Amino acid sequence: MSWLTADLAAGLAIAAVGLPSAIAYPAIAGLPPQTGLYASIAPLVAYAIFGPSRQLIVGPDAATITVMAAVLGAMPALPVADRASVSALLALVVGGYYFGARLLGLGVLSTFLSRPILLGFFAGISLSILVGQLKRVTGVDIEADGLIPPVAELLAKAGQIHWLSLALALAMFGVQQGAQSLRLPVPGPVIVVVLSVVLSALLDLRGLGVAVVGDIPSSVPTLSLPRAAGTGLDEILLGSAAIFLVSFAAGVVTARSFGERGGYPVDPDREMIGFGAANIAAGLFSAFPITASDSRTAVNASVGGRSQLAGAAAAATLLLVIIYLQPALAILPIPALGAILIAAALSLIDVAALREIWRISRVEFAFAMIALFAPISLGVLNGVLVAVGATFAYLLHKMMYPRDALLGRVPGREGFYKLHRRPDARGVPGMTIVLIQGDLLFFNADHEHARLTAIADAAPSDVRWLLIDASAVTQVDSTAAAMLHEARDELEARGVALGFAELHADVYSLLDRAGLIAAIGRDMIFEDLDDALRAFEIKNNEGRHEQEAQEDRALRKTGDVQSGRSEESPRQGL
Repeated sequence: MSWLTADLAAGLAIAAVGLPSAIAYPAIAGLPPQTGLYASIAPLVAYAIFGPSRQLIVGPDAATITVMAAVLGAMPALPVADRASVSALLALVVGGYYFGARLLGLGVLSTFLSRPILLGFFAGISLSILVGQLKRVTGVDIEADGLIPPVAELLAKAGQIHWLSLALALAMFGVQQGAQSLRLPVPGPVIVVVLSVVLSALLDLRGLGVAVVGDIPSSVPTLSLPRAAGTGLDEILLGSAAIFLVSFAAGVVTARSFGERGGYPVDPDREMIGFGAANIAAGLFSAFPITASDSRTAVNASVGGRSQLAGAAAAATLLLVIIYLQPALAILPIPALGAILIAAALSLIDVAALREIWRISRVEFAFAMIALFAPISLGVLNGVLVAVGATFAYLLHKMMYPRDALLGRVPGREGFYKLHRRPDARGVPGMTIVLIQGDLLFFNADHEHARLTAIADAAPSDVRWLLIDASAVTQVDSTAAAMLHEARDELEARGVALGFAELHADVYSLLDRAGLIAAIGRDMIFEDLDDALRAFEIKNNEGRHEQEAQEDRALRKTGDVQSGRSEESPRQGL
């Protein structure tokens, strides 16, 4: 029974940590606070039933709800009730995307979301969240969008700042940071909620002009189908696709990170089932799209939760909070929620990881910066598309310029070695061996043609073979085959034969259909480099013997001619 006790304790801790964000996050999208509570109940139960992970906890996520806020903002002005209905509909469609992606086996999509892109994108999302809290912590109505304009507008309206609200927000932010620094057993957001509610009741903060959450329905969420509220189908489908991409990216990153810590594997395809069920549950119970929550999962792991019973216990605890603690939540100050969101946003900026990327690869850091500034300058929704586009651009850039290396032998050792790595390696006399470390496709065919030409130009004058080690070439298309045809013709004009070693079966089949194998000759296709070297030496020896024989015949013929002239000379003299 020890596991049961641990799971129940973990459930209470998850609820305590999740309550502040459940109330605060809906404000990002202009939704009533109860929707965040609903998003923290039904999805937990659904994931507990269908999710594969023992420890992962789902719930509201800052990045996901920020994208949803952008989706709602792109629609015509909607009343709060209609925004809640549309957000529930978006959750349903996001759940449908998850199941559709699972049927298509698209869990591999997670591998296209590189770490630099995700780090930059989440940092950009966090800056958007920070700017979005200016109104909540200052009481000033901010209308500008972007990063700098809202700050400029706040400075212009500095006389309208409600200083008590700002002081309360700063104090609550300090409480959170202090709790984190002191590593208190009670999470900082929980302390902020309890302390700010107590201050609100004792000082009547509402009467002093501080905005509060207001009445929260004490009714439990009921099963219902959301309505579209006059929005177009294309808006719902496109908006849900953007939310799905960010939700999946954030969820898989969280799942993988905790899987590594816990020592268990993570299957993105199976996680899609759990996330899909959780989002459909959110849509059916008047909530909004959700994904894996890193903070709640961390609490679950630290307290010792061993199964999804912890998530179910957290859902039951939050349900009791709605029923019995509604009056306390109603006087919760909005600036305190803003402080919680600011702390959450700052936690999304991993400065150390960005600095490490800068040290390792400046190119990858540039892509991270593109993903960072896209949500700020173009809006979160367009930023999603730019981040995904940057991911594919980075991938294509890597594939467009595959590396290559010249190979040779090391005296007294077997095998072949890269000449630029081994100073004692020497090229094979009369033969240039090129290792191509990537696929040959239409977008890098010109680059590879230029490289082969440059290698041929730099080769010694006695080179008669140019051999391509194709062991790392797994794909070739018709454009690359045509390029190899052209390279073969150019080499032949130089008196150099083109050959291949270690061709993969699919690559060989395509080059055969393209006619290149016949043009080169099947005797120039080798199983490995050793076979190629033996064939070259045999042919080289045969050529040398033939040349020697020709020279010998020429010498004999010359000797016969000279002997004949010496015999005829006396006769001519006579």
